[in-house]
Amino acid sequence: MPPFLQLMIESAPALFWGAVRFTIPLAILSFALGLALGFLTAVVRLFAPAPLAAIARFYVWFIRGTPLLVQLFVIFYGLPSAGILIDAFPAALIGFSLSVGAYTSEIIRAALSSIPKGQWEAAYSIGMTQGQALRRTIVPQAVRVALPPLSNSFISLVKDTSLAAAITVPEMFQQAQRIVAVTYEPLILYIEAALFYLVLSSVLSALQARLERRFSGHGGHWESRP
Repeated sequence: MPPFLQLMIESAPALFWGAVRFTIPLAILSFALGLALGFLTAVVRLFAPAPLAAIARFYVWFIRGTPLLVQLFVIFYGLPSAGILIDAFPAALIGFSLSVGAYTSEIIRAALSSIPKGQWEAAYSIGMTQGQALRRTIVPQAVRVALPPLSNSFISLVKDTSLAAAITVPEMFQQAQRIVAVTYEPLILYIEAALFYLVLSSVLSALQARLERRFSGHGGHWESRP
């Protein structure tokens, strides 16, 4: 067996464990929290009074205008100088959730805005309040519009979790870095890590395609593409 293949086989369990224990949970938790934050931000920007909408716009502007890596460094390395100590995993979770919230808020805001005004009027005509119309009529239609870009955001997030290695989260990429420090074989280990991310992204892309086909078969406004 070639030495490089032997090294990849021997290091695979460590990378797999890093993915299962940290990469995947970090991605799922960050996306769930970020999606909730993004929905709240989008609703505030669309329907809240001007002062609250301005705060939401500032949050989106600031997060989208600064690098994610810098945000992680501020949270993990910068806040301790102000007396705020946060462990690596929670710091990464906060950073990724804030980032996801800013980006998904724009997706959700666009999806909500894309629903024709007549849908609101139809909901009001049968006695719904604004909240009921949003929950029962607008959001279900907006989900169909927002699902493809939100799915893409989640796939990108899975890959972006590799940035957590910079703040000592022992996720998959940092496991590869640790093995490189011992074996001095960066090319082999980093290619192997890339293959792991490629597999994860491919599985998620297949799931995304299935979701798109399912929604397009239930009155969606778009059709899935192979």
